[in-house]
Amino acid sequence: MGFDEDWAGIRSGATEQAPVGTRLNQLDGGGGGGGTSGGPPNLATAPAKKKAAANTIENELEPDTAKAAKVADAATTAAVGGFEGWATAAGLKTVETTWDSQVKNLLARLASEKTALRSTAVSFSQQELDNRARLAGVRPTSRIEQY
Repeated sequence: MGFDEDWAGIRSGATEQAPVGTRLNQLDGGGGGGGTSGGPPNLATAPAKKKAAANTIENELEPDTAKAAKVADAATTAAVGGFEGWATAAGLKTVETTWDSQVKNLLARLASEKTALRSTAVSFSQQELDNRARLAGVRPTSRIEQY
């Protein structure tokens, strides 16, 4: 068999292939979101839930944690005074220092989570706008170029 016969066989086999799963010349039928097998989207954001969680951190967790830390500090300080001159007082002072450090770290973590929750919605929105602009053939103005 020569080249011409091989090439003809390859060409005829190419036209008999199964239909392609991705079609770029038509709409996807709605839904969007990149779900697999027509299922629900893989990425879902809930800005209202993120805002509510951030507000809970700000209005409940941070103040309650700071309040609880002060109560524990007052009790520990009183105990240290009661055991003045004993090794127990030194041990309680070490515990108090460790506790204060842990409370400080927890409050910093809560503040970080609150900021992340609030900024996520903004990041997703900005990314969505950038993607839409690129798909529409419009070059988005970067934040630096705006100023």
